[in-house]
Amino acid sequence: MKLKHVFIITFFILLADQALKVFIKTNYYLGQEHEVISGISWFRMHFIENEGMAYGWKLGGEWGKMALTLFRLVAVVFGTLYLAYIIRKKYHTGFIICATLIYAGAIGNLIDSLFYGLIFENSDPYVQNIAKSTMQNGFTGGYAGFLHGKVVDMLYFPIITDARFPAWFPLWGGESFEFFRPVFNIADASISLGVLFILLFQKRFFKTEEENYHPTVETSSTVNDEVQIS
Repeated sequence: MKLKHVFIITFFILLADQALKVFIKTNYYLGQEHEVISGISWFRMHFIENEGMAYGWKLGGEWGKMALTLFRLVAVVFGTLYLAYIIRKKYHTGFIICATLIYAGAIGNLIDSLFYGLIFENSDPYVQNIAKSTMQNGFTGGYAGFLHGKVVDMLYFPIITDARFPAWFPLWGGESFEFFRPVFNIADASISLGVLFILLFQKRFFKTEEENYHPTVETSSTVNDEVQIS
């Protein structure tokens, strides 16, 4: 697999991720939700924003947000070098694709963290205003500074809702249950798929030297069809 293939995969993931995020950001107010296909309640668009980690996980405070963004920036720089290394060393193509999925997803969410606070206004779920781009207002300023942008999430698959754990169930007995609860984006999905496939196919991706080693037997004896080597 060549470096240009990594760039192509990364480009199309980022294009899809950012196009959907910008569409949601400029057409939905925060908290707005609707069914993607009428009558199919388990596939919805639900606009939320989080502090930067996948599936809404976050670090507290402004310093936590900045640290998270900087960590992701360092991870992307490291990922760039690592991808170049595994391509040069001719790692398994499947592993390179998985690493590319993780890399592209990290860049997708990093873009939000770096720039979305600068280029978008804030959306208020109570006022139900749709955030405009600051470019429309002559770059008058966004809802946050550099490194403090929030990641846009929208994909929501509540396959099972309004269910409850049975009373005998440990820890959560009697509590409400929903599957699948997290709201995520294309970048999150790309990262998750990359990690999942590495875990599933790691034996194929990382064959040991012993599995590929076929020893040669050396002997000074004459070998023919009638001689066996013990």
